Formats: sequence, C-alpha cells, structure tokens
Amino acid sequence: MNVIDTLLGKIEGAKDLDFGIIFSDSIELFKKTWLQGFLMVLFTMLIMLPLIIVFYIPLIGMVLAQQENGYVDTNGMEGFFEGMSALYILFVVVAVLVLGSVTFAINAGFYRIMRKIDNNEQVLTPDFFYFVKKQYLGKTFMIMLATIGIAIPSALLCYIPLIYTMVPLSFFVAIFAFNPDLTVGEIIKVSFKLGHKKWLISFGLIIVSALLANLVGYLLCGIGLLFTSAFTYHPIYLIYKNVIGFDKHSAIDEIGTTTIE
Repeated sequence: MNVIDTLLGKIEGAKDLDFGIIFSDSIELFKKTWLQGFLMVLFTMLIMLPLIIVFYIPLIGMVLAQQENGYVDTNGMEGFFEGMSALYILFVVVAVLVLGSVTFAINAGFYRIMRKIDNNEQVLTPDFFYFVKKQYLGKTFMIMLATIGIAIPSALLCYIPLIYTMVPLSFFVAIFAFNPDLTVGEIIKVSFKLGHKKWLISFGLIIVSALLANLVGYLLCGIGLLFTSAFTYHPIYLIYKNVIGFDKHSAIDEIGTTTIE
C-alpha cells in the first residue's frame, strides 16, 4: 500500500476525537512552544515587510502630502489607484505569492518543531527554515496557488462554501510538513479527506482557539498577539497526530535527525 492510500485509510478508520481533550492538550503544548510560536510570527512579519514597504510607502506619502495641504482629495486617492500600472499590480501579485510561499514553508517548519518539542526533542532556530529550500519552494508556491484558487471562488459564493473549505485549507500546511514528498494534488486530497472527516470538531477548535488567542492578545495591549496567534496551529497539529499519527520509520523521522538546542 502506498503512502497516500495509507494516509486515507487512517483517516477513514479514525476514532472519534474529544473536543475538551484536544483543546486542553493544545494549551499544554502551547506552554512549551510559545517562544517558537513568537519567533515564527516574527519571521513571517520580517518576510512580508518588503511587500508592505513597496505597496504602502507611496500611498502613505500621498496621504501625508495631502495633510500638509490641509485637506483630503478623494479624487487624488482614486487617481492614485487608477494610475497603478498593470506591471506594478502584477509585481505585487507575484510578490504576494512568492513571499506567501516562503511563509507557508516557515509555518510547515513550525509544525515540525512542535512535533520535536512534543517528543521532548531539542530544536534549532534553523528548523524554522527547513522547508525554505529549492526542492520544496516550488511545491509551496503551487499549494499557495491552489489555496487561492479554492478560497476565492468559495468566498464569491456568498462565503458559505468558504466556511466549509476553511477547515481542509487549514490542514494544507500540516499535511505538507509531515508528508513533504506527496504531490500537491495528494496533499489537497488528504487535507480535504481529513477536513471532511473531522470537520465539526476542527471547525470548533479553529474558531475557539482563534477567539482565545485574539482575546488574550488584546488583553496584553495588542502586542500579546505576537505571542498568542500561533496557538491556532496547535489544535490542527493534535488532530493530525490523533487521526494520522507518526510512524516510527516515516519519512519525517528521517528528516534532520541531528538536533541541537
């Protein structure tokens, strides 16, 4: 039996999961990984910073210039956006996809780090960038395209399909992180199989964990979001762990076995 059939078989025969146990385990795991979660968010912000500068600096400059004149010219704002060349827009779109692919790879690295910490293994900061390699970035780019291709039509259909697809889409990173040799089509297939099989509990955990992460983050004067936003990754990891699990001799066990603190 090949890898994809094994994964699908495990999902099909998976036992029922307990919401309370998964949520409680997520909190316990977060206590061990909060620093790595903070670093992941920080790395993501640094990666996206060039795009923010390229896109927003001209806009901010125009707004400041209008404020110096003592009024806001609405027509000027419209002219700014209308004046954007097709080449500039294409550049921004490509930049979003490329940087999004790198961010996706870092998120996958964080899932790998969570597994190491969950197994009481030591980790290195470079573990975040394990998938930021030529052999994986092409695949993460294609997964980003697939994500957008699924999310945008779902949102256009009155957002109702998006409520369903947000769960399988949430598993894309985890499935890739622990099965990097699968094709993009196989990653999508397994993600939708897992998302459909465990949709209700996954949706509930995603919503509750996101609300809790935001609530605690805002209570800590907003800056706490840098530390709490990674909490939403933990239920996804634990669902994967409890449904599919990790074989002792799986490919992911053979990846980067040497670890240093």
